[in-house]
Amino acid sequence: MILFVESANHRHNLGMEKSCVSCGQRFTVTPDEDAFREKVAPLFAGKTYPIPSPTHCPPCRQQRRVAQANQMHLYKRKCGLTGEEMVSNYHPSDPYPVYKQKVWWTDRYDPLQYGRDFDFSRPFFEQYNELLLLVPRHNVNTAYEFDENADYTNYATNNKNCYLIFDSDYNRDCYYSYSLNHCESCMDCLRIRKGELLYECVDCVECYHCKYLRDCTNCSDSLFLSNCIGCKHCILCSNLQNKEYCIRNQQVSRQEYERTLVALQSGTTIRKYREEFEVFRLRFPQKYMHGVHNEDVLGDYVTNSKHARHCFDSSDMWDCTYCYQIWEPVKDSLDLQEIGDAELCYESAFGGLKSRNLLFTSHCFSNVRLTYCTYCMNCSDLFGCVGMKRNQYCIFNKQYSKEEYEALAGRIITHMQKTGEWGEYFPVQYACFPYNTTLAQEYFPLSREEVLQRGWKWREEKDEIPQVKKTIPAGKLPETIDAIPDDILNWAVTCEVTKRPFRIIKQELDLYRQLAVPIPHLHPDERHKRRMALRNPRHLWSRKCQKCGKTIDSSYAPDRPEIVYCEECYLKEVY
Repeated sequence: MILFVESANHRHNLGMEKSCVSCGQRFTVTPDEDAFREKVAPLFAGKTYPIPSPTHCPPCRQQRRVAQANQMHLYKRKCGLTGEEMVSNYHPSDPYPVYKQKVWWTDRYDPLQYGRDFDFSRPFFEQYNELLLLVPRHNVNTAYEFDENADYTNYATNNKNCYLIFDSDYNRDCYYSYSLNHCESCMDCLRIRKGELLYECVDCVECYHCKYLRDCTNCSDSLFLSNCIGCKHCILCSNLQNKEYCIRNQQVSRQEYERTLVALQSGTTIRKYREEFEVFRLRFPQKYMHGVHNEDVLGDYVTNSKHARHCFDSSDMWDCTYCYQIWEPVKDSLDLQEIGDAELCYESAFGGLKSRNLLFTSHCFSNVRLTYCTYCMNCSDLFGCVGMKRNQYCIFNKQYSKEEYEALAGRIITHMQKTGEWGEYFPVQYACFPYNTTLAQEYFPLSREEVLQRGWKWREEKDEIPQVKKTIPAGKLPETIDAIPDDILNWAVTCEVTKRPFRIIKQELDLYRQLAVPIPHLHPDERHKRRMALRNPRHLWSRKCQKCGKTIDSSYAPDRPEIVYCEECYLKEVY
């Protein structure tokens, strides 16, 4: 763990050094972080209740938050109120009552009916978990009224004709992807903005009709590009700007380009080029971080932000620290995961939308002054509540007057201070999902034995046996899409690596044919796993710019093979 960091414009004080109670790693709590906690400390009945310094290091704090969300595992189960069949990220064996969204949002049940008194003889989290087991939650996290033919999506909204896309908004005809925004006809992609007709692309913006791109902007009709801007009709190139008809960074004729393009319709040729691409791109320098339009930012994959510390995969932040996947303007916040349009929030995850003063929350949207709440919408002044809608002054889903609410909230915090719970996020053992189905397994992978040893949940995932005419090993598929018969829609393909079976849907097959790419040999989950491995970790190392020797903080570890430059040297080299 880096205890001291220095960015180009700001030098941070060391602050207080602590040892993480979970992993034992040393970490630092800066004076700025303590000042923020003092700013957001809740006020009840005229008394301020200070939030203590964290006992867990930043990665372990992040791990607790992402353990609250299953984004990519979907199951069929029945609505707990109507019996209607639905798709949900809750397994049928999960003990929680799960309602279809259109039912959950109605007045057909009242979350106040689950209200209960707080028992001061017992720990807070133990009682809160009992409430979690009783209160209904909705089947998936989407804005269903704005979706069309997008049942198999999650953490997504405003999508049409999409299948198995997650953390994605405003897309059309997209499949098997994560974090798409304003895209059309994209498949097997990761973190794409305003893309169209893309296949196996990662971290690209405004690209069109491309395959196998990484970190590219405004490119079209190209394959195997890295760090390119404004290029078209290029193959296997890196660090180019506004070029056309290039192969391996060399100018070629249109005829040579087209001959190579035809050869790249074969699976064997694609695998050969993929291997060459991974070696070829290492010849060119990488900027120490991925991001543009930033001022005083420390992290990676950050854009349009100012004064952001240790932040990743985010945009539009101001004065934020340890924040991840911020997706709309967030100001003056600390320790967040996937929050948007919010301010003065601390230790919260998966929420936002005009929210303010969220403390220790999960999946709460359009709220003000919530403390230790889950699945609450359009509320204010709640403490320890679950599944509330348009409520105020409630504790453990029980209604109080303002005066009663503030007095009781203060008493509960005092009790939590004695039990050591105040200031801690929801423990992983009380998370609603098995650890191996959550985002935590993606960023902090653990074995089944390690999970169970910690007292956390684990569930063995089993694939449904496909009802098909035949099953074919991926290695026996034809090399080109032209040789694939329509009847493949009635087959199952066995993944070359995991041996898991997977099906091909008609829209997917149509897009493979349009893009002239062969049928993949890997299960969709394995393909996603490999795309994620192409990105840098959410960790910073202190190292030297390999051009000028300046000290930089980068997500490229010093022992990695890439040539890493500071921003100034990189811009001089590329432009």
